[in-house]
Amino acid sequence: MMKITILQLDTKWNSPDFNISEAERLLATAPKSDLYVLPETWTTGFAPHPEGIAEEEPQSVIWMQNTARRMDAALCGSIAIHHDGVFRNRCYFCTPDGSSYTYDKHHLFEPAGEHLSYEPGADRTVVTYKGVRFLLTICFDLRFPEWCRYRGDYDAILCVANWPEQRIAAWDVLTRARAIENQCLVVAANRSGNDPANHYSGHSAIIDAWGNVLAADERHTATAITANFDLEEQQRFRQVFPVLKHL
Repeated sequence: MMKITILQLDTKWNSPDFNISEAERLLATAPKSDLYVLPETWTTGFAPHPEGIAEEEPQSVIWMQNTARRMDAALCGSIAIHHDGVFRNRCYFCTPDGSSYTYDKHHLFEPAGEHLSYEPGADRTVVTYKGVRFLLTICFDLRFPEWCRYRGDYDAILCVANWPEQRIAAWDVLTRARAIENQCLVVAANRSGNDPANHYSGHSAIIDAWGNVLAADERHTATAITANFDLEEQQRFRQVFPVLKHL
């Protein structure tokens, strides 16, 4: 059994120090967990044009690594970074042993112009932690079922997002759809609050392979959402109801 907590931040625009302190505050209120998941670009808010906002030296990643060691738990979340002259929306998965795994957002959000500044990632990333295989995805990726499709390689999808309120109905449907069609756990970490362009109402959720919501945001503001994941139960479900063999 794995305990997973989403840290749904009310992210303050372009304020990494403040957002780290808010993450610390939510960590202090959350149950002890094996994995903590933060939203997309959780240190700054979503900046489709990240010049002057993206981290040149990602001190936030150092905080994630140090916190993973201190909490004896994994941390996951994306950060806008500028490295070797290229901007990337990069998801980090940091484990207590000091390892860090990364995934660069593949489907950049063209309606906001994200594709004009960022370099898209080319490859999927699956991270194995405590025997559970996690597919890392970021926000807009959720709309592309072929990218998220189970290929015999994962047990759970982690989706970190800045998904605004005006499209929240789609978020609620797509998170459950990805869980049902892939017979997997979905951990969907969104943010709350405001940035210069949008309002965010949260709706973070942890959804099981049947499409049941195990835990969800009921406050629509900064909060921690926790659920237990039973991998063995999911594996039994995949065996007795073998939808995935027809892929």
